[in-house]
Amino acid sequence: MNQTKHIHILGICGTFMGGIAAIAKQAGYRVTGCDANVYPPMSTQLEAQGIELISGFGMEQLGLNPDIYVIGNVVTRGNVLMEEILNRNLPYVSGPQWLADTLLRDKWVLGVAGTHGKTTTASMLAWILEHAGLNPGFLIGGVPQNFDISARITESPFFVIEADEYDTAFFDKRSKFVHYHPRTVILNNLEYDHADIFADLAAIETQFHHLVRTVPGNGLIVSNGREQSLQRVIKRGCWTPVEQFGSPLPLVGEGLGERGWQIDADNQVTLNGEPQGVLNWELMGEHNRMNALAALAAARHAGVPVALGLEALSSFKNVKRRMEIKGVVNGITVYDDFAHHPTAIDTTVAGLRHKVGNARILAVLEPRSNTMKLGVMKDALPGSLRDADQVFCYSGNLGWDAKGALLPMGDKAVVLEDLDLLVEAIASAAVAGDHILVMSNGGFGGIHDKLLKKLA
Repeated sequence: MNQTKHIHILGICGTFMGGIAAIAKQAGYRVTGCDANVYPPMSTQLEAQGIELISGFGMEQLGLNPDIYVIGNVVTRGNVLMEEILNRNLPYVSGPQWLADTLLRDKWVLGVAGTHGKTTTASMLAWILEHAGLNPGFLIGGVPQNFDISARITESPFFVIEADEYDTAFFDKRSKFVHYHPRTVILNNLEYDHADIFADLAAIETQFHHLVRTVPGNGLIVSNGREQSLQRVIKRGCWTPVEQFGSPLPLVGEGLGERGWQIDADNQVTLNGEPQGVLNWELMGEHNRMNALAALAAARHAGVPVALGLEALSSFKNVKRRMEIKGVVNGITVYDDFAHHPTAIDTTVAGLRHKVGNARILAVLEPRSNTMKLGVMKDALPGSLRDADQVFCYSGNLGWDAKGALLPMGDKAVVLEDLDLLVEAIASAAVAGDHILVMSNGGFGGIHDKLLKKLA
């Protein structure tokens, strides 16, 4: 790996591009970067690694004269720095393409794709490989607490990557994951999401089919057998062995019966009906049991025995912002969770309900993702929140009527567009023994600390 090469990253403070910056630096590159908003925690992480950060996209950055500009998908036409790069015909490449061509070319890539659970499942898989002594590299869209970093490159042939279906760059509208050429790929689930770039579910299925086309014949596809959408993807053409998990549906072209990976109510794992061991851990929810099956199957393809995988999962710590307890004040527990799609909200609330029994759950929601902001999923919200006792929704910056969407919930739902009033309402409603579940894919205006202070 060349010690002298210099890359300059446009849009460096996103989780993905920040991860690329970190592993490029570890691989011996000089790394500089810029973003519209250079702020913690990503800025602190990057500066700690000796990466030079510049705020904004000023044209003076051309004076850095890097070997290549690596372009994040936050950068659009009209960005002054990008326009000048194009005008001068300077070399540029997308983040996924640079990563694939430069650092992943000789790796056994294990890609984790799906609408939900990518970060958690990729973290589980990396931890299983680590526990087995395989020292994997990884690039994950969150911070796995077993590692406390989101990305690293190692001498190991194994590299785990969160394989995102979002588009690559303004000049490459394919999904990021088509660049990675995984030998092992997990297809965790597939639902409609990213309404800002995909017209419908069929459009996303096409991208997943493109991913399937890149997996070699000596590879493995680990697919969620409960998902009709993934069945359709595989039926469009598949040249790779498929192992299904949680599979009541027949495998393409054959009856399945008890084949594939299953887990029962006692966490007993079976493969093709044969007992493999028991999953002993603290994580909540059926979605995490499915994530675990997928990770065990992918790790087994990389040579890790299932018993060793189960042992690793017993010491797995969940990713930050996945049902993370932010504090307990006067008997009231405040959680932070990344859930922002109705299906994820549903499974998160159901997981907490399973844990706390009849205790009251106060669900606090910020519809912040592009899909949610467009209102595409609004009609599914009441159903996804049915296990909560009360719902508080922040409606600031929304282009649709959150009150109207949550009307079916009656007086269970409170909708406010002022954050301080929302905090006041939640604190007034909460009593000892309650569980306040805050769900957003952003910082939510520091609501967790505000709530804990108010409750105290």
